[in-house]
Amino acid sequence: MELREIEIFLTLAEELHFGRTADRLHLSQARVSQAIKKHERSIGAQLFHRTSRVVRLTPLGERLRNDLRPLLRGINESTERARLIASGRAGVLRVGTTASNTLELRPFWDAFRAEHPDWDLRVRYQPFSNAIDVLRRGDIHVFIGWLPVTEPDLTAGPVMFTEPMVVALSPDHDLAARDAVNLEDLAAFAVIDTADALPLDYIGVFNPFQTPRGRDIGRGPVAGDVEQIFDAIANGEIAQPLSGHAARYHLRPDVIYRPFRQDWTVSWGPIWRTENENAGIRALAAVLSALGPREL
Repeated sequence: MELREIEIFLTLAEELHFGRTADRLHLSQARVSQAIKKHERSIGAQLFHRTSRVVRLTPLGERLRNDLRPLLRGINESTERARLIASGRAGVLRVGTTASNTLELRPFWDAFRAEHPDWDLRVRYQPFSNAIDVLRRGDIHVFIGWLPVTEPDLTAGPVMFTEPMVVALSPDHDLAARDAVNLEDLAAFAVIDTADALPLDYIGVFNPFQTPRGRDIGRGPVAGDVEQIFDAIANGEIAQPLSGHAARYHLRPDVIYRPFRQDWTVSWGPIWRTENENAGIRALAAVLSALGPREL
């Protein structure tokens, strides 16, 4: 199996759509289809169940995807590492963050770059909806997310900052006239539905399923990124708890923020896949530990 054919197979295994796979790889759909058929002929079994409406992996396809994914990532990272070494760098460290307080996080990244100039640190926004999957795939090395995380294959590093939670509302929402909101009030309204994008105990830290007294908090529209959340808030569909920095970094005329009466805070920090830990991740964790935690 040639490297390009492995890339085609893994991309289709992720997209589960021939058209999107072709667009992503800048190929024709016929080329994608030919490559998959070639795989299946050489193996002697189907890798995908496909109809006019649905494409999904067979059990054998899932096994092959799981086997090939780390191999392709290793090849790509080895090539990238060789390029960096040739230019005097130790390696690349990709960090994804769903936190919006870009300016407030700059001191962490500046300190790392100053102490470890041999590492190529690349920090990008990462939508929360697929953050754990992206981390597990190795597309990013570190995810800056809220804590704690209890998944057995993930490690959480030092707390970078802690801040109070707020509730985001449309200006005409029933709770908007109040100076502060009680957590129990959420039971009368809805919060976003993340559609099982994240482990329930993890999303529950930020998006609770019950009030402190055990009353259920309903789910509203599905949202996979920040813009979808704010659209639902502005339309009056949800009363959404958010980390406090949202009130500073997401100023909109159709959204207002109110504090909670309870002392409800959330901490943020680095999360990485335990088996992928390397010298760059350890160096970053040390820098974050030295500078944090900060209260914002």
